[in-house]
Amino acid sequence: MDSWFRTLLTASRRKKRILTLFIDSAFIFSAFWLALIVRLDSFDPFFEVTNWFLLTLVLPISLFTFVNLGLYRAVLRYVGAHALGAIVAGAIISTVVLMLASFFTHITIPRTMPIIYAWLLILAVGGSRIVVRAMMFRLATINKTPVVIYGAGSAGRQLAPAIAAGDEYFVSAFIDDDKSKQGAILQNIPVIAFEGIYSLLERKRVRKILLAMPSESRARRREILAQLENLPVEVMTIPGMADVVEGRATLDEIKDVEIEDLLGRDPVTPKQELMDANIKGKSVIVTGAGGSIGSELCRQIIKYAPSKLILFELTEFALYSIEKELSEVIKSNGLAIELVPIMGSVQHVNRLETCMIAFGVNTVYHAAAYKHVPLVEHNVVEGVRNNVFGTYYAAKAAINAKVETFVLVSTDKAVRPTNVMGTTKRMAELCLQGLAQNKESGKHNTRFCMVRFGNVLGSSGSVVPLFRRQIKEGGPITLTHPDITRFFMTIPEAAQLVIQAGAMGKGGDVFVLDMGESIKIMDLATKMVHLSGLEIKSETNPHGDIQIQCTGLRPGEKLYEELLIGDNVEQTSHPRIMTAKESMLPLAELNVFLESLDIACHNFEHEKIRQLLLDAPTGFNPTDGICDLVWNAKKESANFGDGKVVSFK
Repeated sequence: MDSWFRTLLTASRRKKRILTLFIDSAFIFSAFWLALIVRLDSFDPFFEVTNWFLLTLVLPISLFTFVNLGLYRAVLRYVGAHALGAIVAGAIISTVVLMLASFFTHITIPRTMPIIYAWLLILAVGGSRIVVRAMMFRLATINKTPVVIYGAGSAGRQLAPAIAAGDEYFVSAFIDDDKSKQGAILQNIPVIAFEGIYSLLERKRVRKILLAMPSESRARRREILAQLENLPVEVMTIPGMADVVEGRATLDEIKDVEIEDLLGRDPVTPKQELMDANIKGKSVIVTGAGGSIGSELCRQIIKYAPSKLILFELTEFALYSIEKELSEVIKSNGLAIELVPIMGSVQHVNRLETCMIAFGVNTVYHAAAYKHVPLVEHNVVEGVRNNVFGTYYAAKAAINAKVETFVLVSTDKAVRPTNVMGTTKRMAELCLQGLAQNKESGKHNTRFCMVRFGNVLGSSGSVVPLFRRQIKEGGPITLTHPDITRFFMTIPEAAQLVIQAGAMGKGGDVFVLDMGESIKIMDLATKMVHLSGLEIKSETNPHGDIQIQCTGLRPGEKLYEELLIGDNVEQTSHPRIMTAKESMLPLAELNVFLESLDIACHNFEHEKIRQLLLDAPTGFNPTDGICDLVWNAKKESANFGDGKVVSFK
C-alpha cells in the first residue's frame, strides 16, 4: 500500500490533478445515487432514465465549480481551512444546481434528498483529502526524528511549521507549563504537561527536545534543563530573540544548549554612561586584539562610536580575521569609525609608543598576554617577557603618549598563584600599581586600573569546546581532577564589565568581577553528556556512552581559583564590579626588581627567575619544580654528558 502511495506521490502535478478530478467525479456520482437510495430505501431510482439525465447536468457543473473555487490548486499535504471552505462552498453550489435542475426539468426528487446529497459530498470530498493528508504525514515522518518542542508560545508555534517543512524532524508534541494550554491542539500538535513526556519516551515518540523559550531568563532555563538532564534525550535550543531581531539568526536554527544556560546567570544590562566614558568619540587601542577577550572587546567598542579603533596584534591571521569581521560590521551599519590594524609585539616599547602617539590614543585595553598555564610553565622566559615586561612597556608607552586611561585585563589566577602564568599576571598588576604612584605625585596623567576575572566560556583553551568535541567523537572526556572547580562568565559580559570597570578607575584600582558561584568541572561535563542524550560510562554503568577520564593536574594547575587575595573588598556602583585593596610594591623597589628579572631572563637563568618570583610580593607558591622545556633539556643533556641520569619535572 505504501509503495503504491509513494508512486502516486511522485507523479507529475498534471497527472495528480486529472486523477483527483476523476476521483471527485466518482464521489459526486456516488453521493447522488446514495442520497436517492438512502432516502427512498430502494434501488429503483437507479434504473430511472430521468435520474441519469439529472446527474449528467449536476456532475459537470459541480466539477466546474470545484475547479473555479481553486480546489485543485491546493497541495494535498498542506490542505487547510481554505481548501475545506472551497469544498463546503462547492458542495452547496452543487446542491443548489441539483435543486434548480430538478425544478426546471420537472424531474421529481424527494425534498430531503439534496440535504443528504450535500452532507455525503462534503464527507466524501473533504474526508478523502484529510485521509490523504494523514497518510502523507505518516509517510513523511517514517524517516524523520521525532522531537518535542518545550514551549508552546509564539517562538514554538513559529518553529513547528519550519520543522515540518524540513526533512529531518517532525514534532510529536508541545510541552508547556501553562495549564491553560495543556490539552489543547496547536497546528494539529497536542500540548502536554511535562509529565506527559514519559509516555512519549515509552512509545519512542521523542528523540530530541527543542527549547523554544528565547525570551525566558537564564535562571528559568537552568531550572528546565535540570528537569530534562536525566531524560534519555538530546536537548537542543533555538537562538535568543535579540539575535533573531538583529538578523544574526533565525528561529529555526537549532543548536546545542548554550552552556550559559547551565550557569543560570542573566547578564546585567551595561550602563550607557560607563560604556561611553572611555570610548565615545575617542581613539582606542586594544592589544591582543585577535584573542578571545581582545576580539570581543573590539566588538563591544565599535558599538559605542569611537573615532578610531587600533587593533594591535602579534599573530597575522588573528589580526586579519578580526579586522575583516569588524570592517564588515562598520560598513554594513554605516559607522564612521577608522579601523587601524597594526602588527606588533607588546615587548617592543618603541613600536607601542610610536603607534599611540601617531593615532592620538586616549584609551588602552591591554588584553595581550600568554594565558595557558601549562604552556607558560614550559616557556617561562617568554611568559615573563610577554606578561610582565609587555604590560610594563605598554604602560610606559601610554604614559609617554599621554594616554588618558589604561585598563589591564587580569585573571583570577593572579591570586595566590601556584604557577608562573598567574605570578606574571600578578606582577603585571604590581607594575601598574607602581606606575600609578607617579600619577598621584603629578608626574603623569594616565589612569591605570586592573580588572580581574575567571574563565570565559568559549575562549581559547576553554574546556567547553573541548568537551563538545570529545562528546561528538564518542569520548572519552578528559578531566584533570574530579574535584577541580572554576569560575565562568560569558565573553560578551566579561568584555562589557571590563569596559565599565575601566571607566570607574581613579588610579591603581584593582577591580574584581562578580563571577557568581564556582562550577565543578566534573558536574559541567556530566550535564553536557546528559543533555546530549547520552549516559556516563562508569563502573556502576558499564554500558554507558561517554567515559570521563581524570588525567591528573597539569604543571602549575590549581584545584580551586580565587578572585581576592585579602578581605579588603568594597562594592562599587555596579552590581557585578567590586574593588579590592591589594598590597603594592613601591616604584623604586619595583624598578630594581624588574632590572634583576630582565637580566635573569636575558641570561636564561631559570633558578634566579624562580627565586625572584618567589621573593616578589605575589604570594607565589609553586606546586612543581622548574618546568621550562629548554632548561630541562639542557640540564638533562648536561647530566647525560656526566654519565648520570637525573629525572626532572
